[in-house]
Amino acid sequence: MKRLLGLFILFALADNLFGQSPSINNFIDSFAKKNNFNGTILIQKKSKITYQKSFGLANFQFKVPNKTETKYKIASITKLFTSVLIMQLYESGKIDLDKTIKIYLPDYKGAGGDKVTIHQLLNHTSGMKNIDTITSIESAVKNGVPVYQKPRTTDELIEKYCSDTLVNEPGKVFDYNNADYIILGKIIEKVYNKTYEQAVKEKFLQPLNMTNSGLLYQQNIIDGLADTYFYRDDIKKLVPDLPVYMANWYAAGSMYSTTNDLLKFSNALFGLKLIKKETLEKLTKPGLDNYGYGIWSYQSELNNKKYNVVKRPGQIMGSQTMLFRFLDEDITIIILSNTGTTSLDNFVYEISKRIVQ
Repeated sequence: MKRLLGLFILFALADNLFGQSPSINNFIDSFAKKNNFNGTILIQKKSKITYQKSFGLANFQFKVPNKTETKYKIASITKLFTSVLIMQLYESGKIDLDKTIKIYLPDYKGAGGDKVTIHQLLNHTSGMKNIDTITSIESAVKNGVPVYQKPRTTDELIEKYCSDTLVNEPGKVFDYNNADYIILGKIIEKVYNKTYEQAVKEKFLQPLNMTNSGLLYQQNIIDGLADTYFYRDDIKKLVPDLPVYMANWYAAGSMYSTTNDLLKFSNALFGLKLIKKETLEKLTKPGLDNYGYGIWSYQSELNNKKYNVVKRPGQIMGSQTMLFRFLDEDITIIILSNTGTTSLDNFVYEISKRIVQ
């Protein structure tokens, strides 16, 4: 009996050394199984990775498992990279957030050229016509996804899809619109006088040693990149994503990464290695719909206590992502998935309840 008690204590101590609670392990395992989760989850608390585990398959055809090193399409987490690039330019005095699009893109022909400010692009209150008109999986299967199913240069994207009429007065209505961040990507290129990809590499990937991150292009094969699958209700099964050109999401959603690389970016951003404290506060200040610059910022009530949190989700068909950070607690949760089967909002909320004190 004493020997059994000693073994129990030993295992409990080992669990504590790794910072992993049996209850959080059991919950995540159960939730992942119940919701057919495929992907990788990372939790950092008090500057230490306390949980990291992968589930399911990166490729269904060949039964390739997801691993810690698996690269995922991170969809709209890309927008946070874009907003931080803009805020770095703001800090250096090269961009005025209250200036309009045409100040930085003189050839821009859209109706909002001399009306829409950088601030309004960043917080999705530009008032521009939304380019994402597909409202359901059924519609996408039937009609395709027009903006993304033909290769386009960034100039073509802006001229054809991001230069339309204004449907709302700028600054008055929140409308989540990829066009806003496509335009911001082109502004970054003009001000830096280099491509968006070069700016991302020089400002983030190289200095932070994010060697497993980059931009997606149809002509490039990315070693270890998970294939993506979405669920079709009409036939009740997972199927490969529709054929699209990921580069068309550009500064709004064309990046890939790993949980470890995104943790490096998150720690650098919130650790004030990328922008100053005052600039970070401006980036995370909630506006309409609790949206800041490329990120949602709000109070979340967990276990009868309110916490200031930021959330950067993303989804493109089967690609589902979540970067979730407590602003006043050293807690970060990153979830990357290659199937559209799980509500990551629910998942991260349930995980959060179990790890806050």
